[in-house]
Amino acid sequence: MKKNAFYFGLLGVILFVITTIIAGIVYPNYSHLSQFISESYAVDAPYADPLRFYGYIPSGICFILFGYFSNAYFPKSTLKTLSLIGIGLGYGLGTIICGIFNCDAGCNPNFVNPSVSQIIHNLSGMLTYLIVPISILGFGIASRKWSNSALLSNISLIVAVLSFVFVVVLNQNLDSDYKGLIQRIIEGSILFWILVCALHISKATEHATTP
Repeated sequence: MKKNAFYFGLLGVILFVITTIIAGIVYPNYSHLSQFISESYAVDAPYADPLRFYGYIPSGICFILFGYFSNAYFPKSTLKTLSLIGIGLGYGLGTIICGIFNCDAGCNPNFVNPSVSQIIHNLSGMLTYLIVPISILGFGIASRKWSNSALLSNISLIVAVLSFVFVVVLNQNLDSDYKGLIQRIIEGSILFWILVCALHISKATEHATTP
């Protein structure tokens, strides 16, 4: 059961990254530097539905399962449990909702007569970027008390601060020519944390089963 956290975490990261890369390839003149990830699967984007239903939404499901199985592995702690719920549901469910309710053409940057789907998409994204950095910070604080978790705790704290700082930067520069890069730093830091946490669980599980 504990190994499931590793598999779902790894699979979620791989799916998300590969889907983002493919989305940039199949979208003519798409820029990872200046365009949001959501623009690659907006209502007018080529291959939007395959990207959503075979890439982003499955990755979100994996992140939810990663949070669930990770919680069963780590020592009992209310802060840890709340943090992993925030990460699993915040990032996992947030990714799923954004995939189901994709944004309007070009992601409607000026929010002119937005559709219901656009409103839900933006609200979900906002909540995700608010909840997840705080949850990773909570996990970092909780894990400082555990043995053999100093590195994981330190990485958690660094990722929490890094992602939060760039969330603030992004919201102050929504028209920036580098908003795509800023968003990818946020997403990349969260994905990196999930991968590190999954590898920590995998290594610890292997050592526990080695005679």
